[in-house]
Amino acid sequence: MPLSFLSCLLLFSTPSVHAFSQAATGPRLLVVNQGDKTLSIVDPVTNKQVGVVDEAQTTMHGHEIAVGPDGRSVFMPIYGDVGVGSPGLDGNEMLIIDWPTGKITGHVDFGHGVRPHCAVFSKATGMMYVTTEIDNAITIVNPKTLKIVGTIPTTQTQSHMLAITRNGKWGYTANVAAGTVSVLDMKARTTVKVIPISKVTQRIALSPDDKFVFTSDQTQPRMAAIDTRTNEIVKWIDLPGNGYGAAATPNGKWLLVPVPSKSLVSVVDLKTLEVVRNITVEQAPQEMLVRPDGKFGYVSSVRTKKVCVIDLSQWKMTATIDVGSGPDGLAWAN
Repeated sequence: MPLSFLSCLLLFSTPSVHAFSQAATGPRLLVVNQGDKTLSIVDPVTNKQVGVVDEAQTTMHGHEIAVGPDGRSVFMPIYGDVGVGSPGLDGNEMLIIDWPTGKITGHVDFGHGVRPHCAVFSKATGMMYVTTEIDNAITIVNPKTLKIVGTIPTTQTQSHMLAITRNGKWGYTANVAAGTVSVLDMKARTTVKVIPISKVTQRIALSPDDKFVFTSDQTQPRMAAIDTRTNEIVKWIDLPGNGYGAAATPNGKWLLVPVPSKSLVSVVDLKTLEVVRNITVEQAPQEMLVRPDGKFGYVSSVRTKKVCVIDLSQWKMTATIDVGSGPDGLAWAN
């Protein structure tokens, strides 16, 4: 698709907003809206949407995003027109969006339909890693040149989400329908172990010290805690319902786990690996993001066109942010 057809419109919520000059923006919360095929730009101070970027996709849409090393470029894999495991169109590209201007500045063509989904940037390696489900692989992209420089086979189907250790040595994928986690040697570009979890598993998260990796069983209300030294499940964490996305607080004390069926976010103590409290949020909480300063958590509520704001000093939802239809992936841009 020529870049001339990938132009997008930046729409402001009020005429007074001129925040998309880099010097004036400040931090922003970025929200992928599956239903609208848009990217919301949110001011976390006012909890207001201040801009919308159109993905310029007529049928397919993105689910997840990652911010590149320059802090401006957003990498949005275009997954398709359905959810994981459902028949439909298979996306074959990743858009690069300059979020302060709202312009689509480039794209990565994977060459065929691969359902690219989760993009993760590693500071340790300087590379962007993208789950490419149809190929049962992780595709490695140089974020500066936008060239594909390699792949890592996961050996499993529906490798949907990815987490990478801070030193860039190890990766973990949640393989949804396979019900497994693949352990990846990122340097050798190989799978070193496959860990059985359940018939179906969803999402993946690392503790801040990289000692544990977590994924949620989708057949029982529990989460697997995997010791990254042994790559074995060391504990099952009981949840009030089936968990979904999870994110740890920067201080390493807590793991926040959305529970969609109960409209809750469960808080897991990372020392005891037990749920210590539950926070009521809007319907169908899906993806969790913790602000870098650890003061607030954000969870997308896929059924309500809202993102819930959780004050982590009070352990309660204190605000909601109006965004687009079907909010899903979240990212933080400075």
